[in-house]
Amino acid sequence: MTEAKDNAAQENIGRLQMIEQQVQTMAMQKQQFQSQLFEVENALKELKTSKTAYKIVGNIMVLSDKEKLEKDLKQKKEIIDLRITNIDKEEKKLKEKAKKLQEELLSKLKKK
Repeated sequence: MTEAKDNAAQENIGRLQMIEQQVQTMAMQKQQFQSQLFEVENALKELKTSKTAYKIVGNIMVLSDKEKLEKDLKQKKEIIDLRITNIDKEEKKLKEKAKKLQEELLSKLKKK
C-alpha cells in the first residue's frame, strides 16, 4: 500500500514539475510580447510627431502611408494586448493548479 502511495506522490511531483516548467515558458512568452508591445507603442508615439513614415520590409526601409501604418500598428498592439491577457489567464490557472497539487503533496507527506 505504501508503494502505491509513493508512486502516486512521485507522479504528482512529476506533474508539479511539468506545470512549473509551463509557467516558466509562459513567463518567457509574456516577456517577448511585452517587448513587442513596447516597440509598437514607441513606434506609434514617434509616428505622431513625424511627417513621413517608413516601414521596414526585410532589410530595407520603404516610404509608407502614415495613416495605414498607424492603423496596422494599432491592430498589432491590440493583438499583442490580447495575447498578453490570455497568457496571464493561463498562467494564473496553472499557478492555482500547481498550488493545489503542492498542498496535496504536502498533506500526503505529513500523513506518512
